[in-house]
Amino acid sequence: MKNLVILGKGSLCIQICDWFNSNKNYNISLVIPVIPEPKWTDSLMNWCETNGIKTLKSGDYKDIKDDILIKSDLVISVFYDKIIKSEFINKCKKIINLHNGPLPKYRGVSPINWALKNNEIEHGVTIHEISPGIDDGHIIGQVKYSIYSEFDEVIDVYNRANAYAFVLFKNTIVLIDKIRPRKQDHTKSSYYSKNENHLLNERSNFTKSESK
Repeated sequence: MKNLVILGKGSLCIQICDWFNSNKNYNISLVIPVIPEPKWTDSLMNWCETNGIKTLKSGDYKDIKDDILIKSDLVISVFYDKIIKSEFINKCKKIINLHNGPLPKYRGVSPINWALKNNEIEHGVTIHEISPGIDDGHIIGQVKYSIYSEFDEVIDVYNRANAYAFVLFKNTIVLIDKIRPRKQDHTKSSYYSKNENHLLNERSNFTKSESK
């Protein structure tokens, strides 16, 4: 049985936790939810309380006790909102992230918003190793899908991304010990920070009307 620590927020993280919790080959040792939890999605904390899963109520990964990490085979981040530092990464046997963008393109925050803002015709989700940089770790798995900036809202692509991400997760996690992660091509990377969100304009929220 593999012991897991899961960091994250929202419906996809809950779906992934539920999958692990229903599989006898895995044990969720601890969940670190994003605190405060966002109001626009389901509560990971409530799911944990309902299912008797231990949580770190501070929401800060730095508060995890070393003995939990030592016993953990895998640490998984699903839309966790803090940059994880190298001193923590080095304590983990294996630590991975599910990112809502097709790395190396669209590193950073709001990748779906920026893809629609930039009139892309495809987007993607990526599972990658966490490294001290931002979304620049070796790629473990990735899937790309079509998007339609002429009529897609951010919420449409977000929901589509979650569906593709869960399929990618299920097909990748069972092979995680066999996959040889591949380096990202850093020459093809782009990065967006929170400081640039004001430039998203009509793509700053889930819908164009909400963004006005």
